[in-house]
Amino acid sequence: MRGHLRLANPQDHPSADRLKALEERLEKAKAGADEVTHMKKDYAQANLAWRMVIELVAGLGIGFGMGYGLDYLFGTIPLFLVIFTLLGLAAGVKTMLASAREIELQMAAKAVEDETKQAAATARDEEERRGD
Repeated sequence: MRGHLRLANPQDHPSADRLKALEERLEKAKAGADEVTHMKKDYAQANLAWRMVIELVAGLGIGFGMGYGLDYLFGTIPLFLVIFTLLGLAAGVKTMLASAREIELQMAAKAVEDETKQAAATARDEEERRGD
């Protein structure tokens, strides 16, 4: 019977050992999923840090570009360059702080949500103990 495939018979029942091995593999896969979640959290924090850096650099770049352009137009090198670079820095810092405030609010909301879930679980456990 070389070259022929044997199809699984739906009447065959997997042995208990095979089922147990499958359950163990599933548990290992679920445990590995927790590690991936931790890695995603680290990447999310890195993304937030890069977002803030980019906002700061963008403010500086835009201010520099506007200042250089005005100096070129009016022939007043480096007057507008310095002024608009400082204004760009201020705008970048302001935007960066607004992003940090937004992230802080999101984290606070998540913390409150987690505390609420924890309190609900504790209350449910207390009710179960009283009911027993």
